[in-house]
Amino acid sequence: MATEWQGKSRGTVLGYKIFVFFMKHLGMSVSYVVLYFVAAYFCFFSKESTKDIYYYFKKRLNYSSFKSYLSIYKSYYVFGQTILDKIAISSNLSNKFTYEFDGIHNITETLQEKKGGILISAHVGNFEISEYFFNQLDDNASISLLTTDVEHTDIKNYLDSVRKKSNINLIIISEDLSHIFEVNAALARNEIVCITGDRYTKDTKYLSEILLGKSAKFPAGPFLLASRLNVPVLFVYVMKETNKHYHLYARRSKAKHRDAQGLLKEYTESLTWMLKKYPLQWFNYFDFWDSKNT
Repeated sequence: MATEWQGKSRGTVLGYKIFVFFMKHLGMSVSYVVLYFVAAYFCFFSKESTKDIYYYFKKRLNYSSFKSYLSIYKSYYVFGQTILDKIAISSNLSNKFTYEFDGIHNITETLQEKKGGILISAHVGNFEISEYFFNQLDDNASISLLTTDVEHTDIKNYLDSVRKKSNINLIIISEDLSHIFEVNAALARNEIVCITGDRYTKDTKYLSEILLGKSAKFPAGPFLLASRLNVPVLFVYVMKETNKHYHLYARRSKAKHRDAQGLLKEYTESLTWMLKKYPLQWFNYFDFWDSKNT
């Protein structure tokens, strides 16, 4: 399996429909029970991603073989929970969950500067529910998400049909770089622009940095863009702590202007800290460290 992300997430529309049915008619608790079987299925029938996540636990976190295998199952289970939570929270059930802020002053101070801000996150925890945190801010925080169009699938279309319309504005990354103008326009309106920095795709520019003791490739775009714009840059993660409690972390970068490598290093250090605190919530199920070629 290639070290870079292939631009696709697993799952079927039928699978999502089944879970939505359980949530609507039997509740979240029953849906969580069904996940025990789904997680077991992926352990046995998703061989490549299972091998890759085993490497993460065994080699990068130095778990024993037994703990690594057990953690694979737990990771699939928690990942399933975050998907169900995302659907529930965006379907008028957000009041069923509790939310905790850590470093929220970094976001409010950013908004008070009236220059907008760049938030860099990762595929850990459940960042997609961050808008429900931002809705609680005193300032009227508008959010734009910089993304590719690879996730515009039948699954996304189905989920859009059962969820409330998101207040997040999508900025699609384009080959002609027109998205740069949209980002600048959003920042000029004092908006927050969110980017994920942990999925490098083939034939795109990348930067390398150490994560959990080994070099890995990261997409160059988010760090080049964030380092060149004269706006605050923050690392933000939304992590699941209990069945119905989430914790948002926000830390402001101290990297110098136009120092993309320095910004990436700071990012990987913050991500390392987050993964050691929440090891089961690393949801990059591919050969992130290119372990098969080393």
